[in-house]
Amino acid sequence: MATDDARIDTGSVYDYVVVGAGSAGSAVAARLSEDPGCRVALLEAGPADRNPLIHIPAAFSELFESKLDWAYRTVNQPKLGGRQIFWPRGRMLGGSSSINAMMWVTGFAADYEEWAAAAGPEWGPDAIGAVLRRVEAFTAAPDGAAHGKTGPVRVERQRSPHPLTGRFLEACAALGMPGVQTAVTQHAGRRWSAADAYLKPARPRPNLVVYTGALATRVLFHDRRATGVRYLDGRRVGSVAARREVILCGGTVNTPQLLMLSGVGPAEHLQQRGVKLVADLPEVGRNLRDHLAAGIVVKTKNTKSLISGRTPAGFARYLARHEGPLTSNVGEAYLFTKSEDGLDQPDIEVLFAPVAFLDEGLTRPKEHGYTISAVLQKPRSHGTITLSTLDPTAAPRIDPAYLTDADGLDYATLTRGMALCEKIAAAPQLAPFNDGYMLLPGLSGPDLYEASIRRYAQTLYHPVGTCRMGSDAGSVVDPELRVRGIEGLRVADASVMPAIIRGHTNAPSMVIGEKAAELVKDADRAGRRG
Repeated sequence: MATDDARIDTGSVYDYVVVGAGSAGSAVAARLSEDPGCRVALLEAGPADRNPLIHIPAAFSELFESKLDWAYRTVNQPKLGGRQIFWPRGRMLGGSSSINAMMWVTGFAADYEEWAAAAGPEWGPDAIGAVLRRVEAFTAAPDGAAHGKTGPVRVERQRSPHPLTGRFLEACAALGMPGVQTAVTQHAGRRWSAADAYLKPARPRPNLVVYTGALATRVLFHDRRATGVRYLDGRRVGSVAARREVILCGGTVNTPQLLMLSGVGPAEHLQQRGVKLVADLPEVGRNLRDHLAAGIVVKTKNTKSLISGRTPAGFARYLARHEGPLTSNVGEAYLFTKSEDGLDQPDIEVLFAPVAFLDEGLTRPKEHGYTISAVLQKPRSHGTITLSTLDPTAAPRIDPAYLTDADGLDYATLTRGMALCEKIAAAPQLAPFNDGYMLLPGLSGPDLYEASIRRYAQTLYHPVGTCRMGSDAGSVVDPELRVRGIEGLRVADASVMPAIIRGHTNAPSMVIGEKAAELVKDADRAGRRG
């Protein structure tokens, strides 16, 4: 019987070894284990997803900097006041889908046309859309009844949206920019993570072993074929062998780190670090892109914010009926817009949260307020993940190089987005509730934008691209997600995205996991026929 606390003996042999139980890895492991004739091992560095705060939607920031969070920090960002930016990433079953804001925002057709241009039509909008339709199961609150779809990923309307969210949407409509109330990955008012969607239904299968507390430290090779994974479980070092394939699903930070620790990456960088080279792939860790957010925090009057859920009455309402502020995903509404005329596609997302989101989510607000943020959707700036040390328990060096594009277009776009945030906040639908800015009071216009970006801009938690997929020889993985120059090794997570989408990355990461499982199964069938 599959169990999240099984212990794998050193040298155990499986058909497939999957590293990382996040949005993609959960899908890969569950789909591969549908074949009772193969054995699948899933290694996850963190624990099981038993902490109650995981399942209370509005509590996700309470998990930041906990043992369930990798709690990464970037290197100092010169364009952001020299600050290190906090990068929370889920370290538990479900990965970041167990710690995120549950927003099901799947992107535009144009995004996947970019993927198709890089990796072929099987990664285009029609193919991606078909997988999305297969995995989604839209439900309607409050009864949670499925509406014609039986996919593994439950997506709900919000059960108790805040009244200010409606005001925000009215303001957007009045300004000619219709917004959207966020669809959320929840079921009956509880978070619905990739672990809920994929791993829990697969858990009874005897051919799936889910191993928690197992930090993958190295991919093992025989010549240039991946044969298994070495892991660290506390002080214990072990290994699992793979008869067929190893599939890395650690995410945009951990996957390139593991590849480089294993000798797969830029030759010069690895040789400088003293790593024995297995394959020279210069783009491992390159092409890092992320959505940068900057906005305004408004103090409110005549209304309460989401912090009212952190009261005995709020908890009692949630526990009794799974209703109220604690069901909120925080980012309750959004819109996509073009920051200037002449653009073919939106370049800004505007997010609305009926709470003061302070200090990158690390400081609990004491006053009622709301947050409107502009999110840079197609950054021209790109950064790197490199090794800071050969210690696999230490974080790699993360440098997203925010706002460093030579022409300064990223900064200009983000400031135009912030101007739109100001305009929405001043609209008649929201103005009666405004009581001044909570941060940077007295500033407005360009002075506000510059100060807000420098002092408070943060990630929207969507890093991608560090193991870029493509048909060209320079890409890290080919369109079938196989690592170039290596046999028996694939990557399936957000690191393979050849371009960042206009949207949020949880949904396409699950799609990548689904497609990876299909590709592996197809290869296995072809091998058997051969």
